[in-house]
Amino acid sequence: MVGLKARSFPVPDRDGRLVGMTPLRAFLRQASAYRGNPMSFYRGMTCENVTISGDQGTPITAYVAKPSGPGAFPGVVLIHHLPGWSEFYIETTRRFAHHGYLAICANLYQRSGEGNPDDVAAKVRAEGGIPDSQMIGDTEAAVKWMRAQPNHNGKVGLFGSCSGGRHAFLYACQRKDIDACAELWGGRVVMGRDELNAKTPIAPIDLTRDLSCPLIGIFGNDDRAPSPEQVNQHEAELKAHGKTHEFYRYDGAGHGIFYWHRPLYRPDQAMDGWSKVFAFFGKHLAA
Repeated sequence: MVGLKARSFPVPDRDGRLVGMTPLRAFLRQASAYRGNPMSFYRGMTCENVTISGDQGTPITAYVAKPSGPGAFPGVVLIHHLPGWSEFYIETTRRFAHHGYLAICANLYQRSGEGNPDDVAAKVRAEGGIPDSQMIGDTEAAVKWMRAQPNHNGKVGLFGSCSGGRHAFLYACQRKDIDACAELWGGRVVMGRDELNAKTPIAPIDLTRDLSCPLIGIFGNDDRAPSPEQVNQHEAELKAHGKTHEFYRYDGAGHGIFYWHRPLYRPDQAMDGWSKVFAFFGKHLAA
């Protein structure tokens, strides 16, 4: 368990010694060192919308960001949160490209209409969300797109928060085509029987035995969805099945720690959490 109470914390310097740093400097140090070389700051990139063949062959739009240079680059597939294919997820797609990843984020809500992401997301919520099976099909299409890129290094990570965190874990339990999974405050991984329905027929925690790759989890101790008790259940099941995982839990933070555009944002915890995600992907997605 991690509780951030100070404004600086130790990280290893280039000689392996622990030194105190501000969260920002610690984040930059860890994010730049994950491949053994300094990050190319202000890396050029190209961004565009592409069309992929989603679940049952339905064309859907996905936002793509590609770092400049010949590669080969690891890939990250982003699964957006309940608020939809939002500006936060588009910017986060570019953030991964800035750090040297091919990145793609599919619009899982496209079937519910075009327009303002907030309006589309409200419609999806009113409809009870999207079916898990549809999400699996759409995400599988994004993974296939990634693996078809000529400058891809053959490794794919999955990243999702909120409902996207749940979806990322669920996908990693039902498919074997990814190499690492980042689940951020995924609600409803633990579900009661009364929560199961045609769209969400199984609780993701019940599929833990089938998890196909290493998992990192980022959680706030003030969150109620998932609650600390549910995170405990989640981790206990991972341990019971011998699954490789890293869970980080932050004091003074609830749901949406990384959401800079909302009051939920916690800068210190977010900086540390991002450093953990980049270090994790750096370890498991290197060629």
